[in-house]
Amino acid sequence: MKILFNILLVFVFLIAFVPAFRRFMFWLLVGRQLIKEQKKANRQPERREGDVRVERPTSKDDSSRFKGGEYVDYEEIKD
Repeated sequence: MKILFNILLVFVFLIAFVPAFRRFMFWLLVGRQLIKEQKKANRQPERREGDVRVERPTSKDDSSRFKGGEYVDYEEIKD
């Protein structure tokens, strides 16, 4: 039990008084995950806020079908 306490005490002192160790611990705990998230965000195609993207079907069977959109029911709300 005393050995575990000593290890924890040394660990706390290292974090408190050694800036290089503190930076390494931060990188170990947070930095790697942050780098993964940044890479994931960079892989996605860049879109600005508010952009609209329309994907059209490429098959020839759909070319003879009705070109309009779907009908959406709505109710008019009167104040």
